[in-house]
Amino acid sequence: MTTTESSYSSRQVVPGSVDLPIASWPATTKDESVDALSVASKIVDTFNNLLTKSDHKAIASLFLENGYWRDHLGLTWDFHTLKGREKITSFLDKGHHLANIEIDQQFSEKKVGAEFADFRADGSVSGIRVYLRINSKHGSGRGLAQLVQTGGEWKIWTLYTSVQGLNDHPEPFGSLRANGATHGLHIGRKNWLERRQAEINFESSDPDVLIIGAGQAGLSAHARLKMLQVPTLIIDMNDNVGDNWRKRYHHLVLHDPIWYDHLPYMNFPDFWPIFTPKDKLADFLKAYAEFLELNVWTSTSLESSTWDDEKKHWVVVLKRKKKDGSVEVRELRPKHIVQATGHSGKRNFPEFKGMKLFQGDVLCHSSDFQGAKKNTKGKKAVVIGGCNSAMDIAQDYYENGYDVTLVQRSSTTVIGNKTVMDHFLGPLYCEGGPPVDEGDLIAWSRPSELFKALHADINEISETNEKDILEGLAKAGLKTDRGPMNCGMWMKYLQRGGGYYIDVGTTQLIIDGKIKVKHGFGISEILHKGVKLEDGTELEADEIVCATGYGNMRTSTEAIFGEKVASKTSDVWGFDEEGEIKVMWRPSGHPGFWYHGGNLAICRYFSRFLAVQIKAQLEGLYKPSQA
Repeated sequence: MTTTESSYSSRQVVPGSVDLPIASWPATTKDESVDALSVASKIVDTFNNLLTKSDHKAIASLFLENGYWRDHLGLTWDFHTLKGREKITSFLDKGHHLANIEIDQQFSEKKVGAEFADFRADGSVSGIRVYLRINSKHGSGRGLAQLVQTGGEWKIWTLYTSVQGLNDHPEPFGSLRANGATHGLHIGRKNWLERRQAEINFESSDPDVLIIGAGQAGLSAHARLKMLQVPTLIIDMNDNVGDNWRKRYHHLVLHDPIWYDHLPYMNFPDFWPIFTPKDKLADFLKAYAEFLELNVWTSTSLESSTWDDEKKHWVVVLKRKKKDGSVEVRELRPKHIVQATGHSGKRNFPEFKGMKLFQGDVLCHSSDFQGAKKNTKGKKAVVIGGCNSAMDIAQDYYENGYDVTLVQRSSTTVIGNKTVMDHFLGPLYCEGGPPVDEGDLIAWSRPSELFKALHADINEISETNEKDILEGLAKAGLKTDRGPMNCGMWMKYLQRGGGYYIDVGTTQLIIDGKIKVKHGFGISEILHKGVKLEDGTELEADEIVCATGYGNMRTSTEAIFGEKVASKTSDVWGFDEEGEIKVMWRPSGHPGFWYHGGNLAICRYFSRFLAVQIKAQLEGLYKPSQA
């Protein structure tokens, strides 16, 4: 029915990534009559008592033999996942800044600190879920533990700790909100608009942080930094905030549902459609920047950048085209730069033989594709690629009367949209589900090896749900795979950054023969009115779109900042040996330089940790070498 999971496409990873093992499910005893809060309180009290005594070996003994402790800034100024008692003990022995953990009965929507829960979809693994408040030397955050009963004894299977805010730098919510007005007599006072304009233009100061890119990554990072009172500036070469979505192909609609896509501090309204069209999202991002009073310079390019190692700041030259048509050149000295130029890097647009001789109407990369033309019956289109963009573009062509052929070079992980909604995202992100912060905590508390195990289960459901579709695709010539170690689309996204399709209709067009497929052969050359494949097949084409993806995010670093900066940063995305995402939202290897990106949900969650680390460095709480 499908290609094997060991196919190159299914196991391909970004440079430097580790292909993690799949977590083993623990044997558990199911006893829903247990007093969850009492069991959790006993373990938490014992944990804190041992932490006070620095009895790290005894703390490790509270875990299963192969239990997990995932930490985002709660132990150190970095991300770690510790697997097994020995690793936990040795790590704690080296030093940490965790003070204590406590049960948080206010965080869960149910207002319970501990509850009985199924940890595996089929109900075969269950235990107690404990919501935690984490306190460290420098700040506090949320945490979560999963306790399982084995051999009549309750043990920690997974523990998640994090610092999401700093002790002396609270976000301005509730009673801490700004007054908004200064009453009384103030000669020469400026109104809000005047003050706001001065802030945007940085008339009398430099930003502490410069962000490159005004998409969801740049905006979410700025939003978090603003709440920590860090002067920040975003620059973007586009004319408007949201243009990174607005300029994409005509019929693009997010494949993720609305409940998964909220941004920090401002959820989408309850009347918002489940799947957001790209132009609607673009308008929302523009409004988001305005409502949160983010400082954005559009039509602005980075002309040069130099790191001053002695003074520990950047020297950047920006060229800004202002609304009145004038051009301003500014030199600024930010202490930190965040590259938020998108999940990927430079576009992969192969230089095929004969490209300059093509006499058709369109030959472009998918990033430049504006949509199929109308009233073009009889026109022929070739789309090179087999993943989300290629599938959407092929469907757009077919719906507008084109004869369409998809050239698939390697296998694709295909998952149905309903499977994504019901099993991949539900029940954490769905109508009537828990608040997004609670869903995020449960989702990201899971160690990556456990993520793999969960998605191996989802993959089995997907294979059952999409059995007819997968068989039909195979008959039509489209090759599919089941992702790394048969763990599906999400693990492929994290390890490779692509290679999958969330089915929103194109598969049936392929099965029905309405979109033709050629698999396994690259392009030999571009002909005057078509393409020639490596097997000698010639395909007529009036339009050719290369949905051939993008390079690693680090390729953009080299293009923007030069090889000197890029060479000091590590490979981006994929997993390190512990199962944490490499480099993203963490020290990059170059002082004062950070990466931030991903889909809306990833940007929402990890922007907080990025901002906390930058604020901590600005406040002198630690130096990068101490991470």
